[in-house]
Amino acid sequence: MKAIHLTKFGLENLQLVEAKTPEPAPGEVLIKVEAVSLNYVDLAVTKGLYNPALVLPRIPVSDGAGVVERVGDAVTRFKKGDRVMVHYYQKWLAGKRTWAMAHSQAGQATQGSLAEYAVFPEDGLVRIPDSLTAVEASTLPIAALTAWTGLIEQGQVTTGHTVLTQGTGGVSIFALQFAKAVGARVIATSSADAKLEKLKALGADEVINYKTNPAWHEEVLRLTGGEGVEATLDVGGAETIGKSLLALRMHGYVGLVGFITGATLPIDFFRMVNACLRVQGLSVGSRGSFENMARAVDSTKLKPVIDTIYPIEKTQEAFRHMESGSFVGKIVVTI
Repeated sequence: MKAIHLTKFGLENLQLVEAKTPEPAPGEVLIKVEAVSLNYVDLAVTKGLYNPALVLPRIPVSDGAGVVERVGDAVTRFKKGDRVMVHYYQKWLAGKRTWAMAHSQAGQATQGSLAEYAVFPEDGLVRIPDSLTAVEASTLPIAALTAWTGLIEQGQVTTGHTVLTQGTGGVSIFALQFAKAVGARVIATSSADAKLEKLKALGADEVINYKTNPAWHEEVLRLTGGEGVEATLDVGGAETIGKSLLALRMHGYVGLVGFITGATLPIDFFRMVNACLRVQGLSVGSRGSFENMARAVDSTKLKPVIDTIYPIEKTQEAFRHMESGSFVGKIVVTI
């Protein structure tokens, strides 16, 4: 089978190879992978920034979608022909995450999805919504579930709320879509006017260019009559968290998602206490939350925003595109 092997850390070491098709053990499912989507964690893992002790070579990328080709003994949840998506935390099925669950990431605790065939435990898979293609479904496991868990489950965003979305990456675009689906007002930020136009086309009510308006939290306050927003997902980390906190209303909520500008956060304790703010760390979500989100996607006919689709032969190019930040939504690789 065709597969991408990461032989050493570095994007230049993503190599297309011929590999042996894996066999499903008892309790496992063999998937014919149709598409994968890239996330920042895949970029960080590939460059050796996220888990430098990861054993190589390995097949990278966690998010994948395809069709069940064969099942191992004792598999009861799926059969040949079922369409499935790969859940990031393979052992986080429901409830609160434990440390054991935290170390069950697809693509790290297991081989990844960037191959013609991949094997995963049946408990680590979720059915694809009927309304989505496999290419579309491949974008859901990390980005969409993080946005769903952060805004809908933890943030309790609903009709009448105002939400701030930051940037045009996968999590932020899904956050915009979910917020609009429940009737919230959305203020969206980006670094380029062309991207702001795309955000408005996706339903953003107000947009802010954070490059030309570096004090963007002040503009958020102006747009909300000095009150601030009910919720935001902070995807930047060190250089954005302070402004995220200042953009919140009293009893507001910020979900911590990304660390693009640094992972050590300069938190303003007085601001948090004085405004009674809630700061919640987020790391994707459980399989139960994934299934709830998939049903919501199906019922609302939500369509993922895909920037570019690459063939597996152009995997390095896809990762370089991810690294550049010059995209809106998701980058997909087809097998």
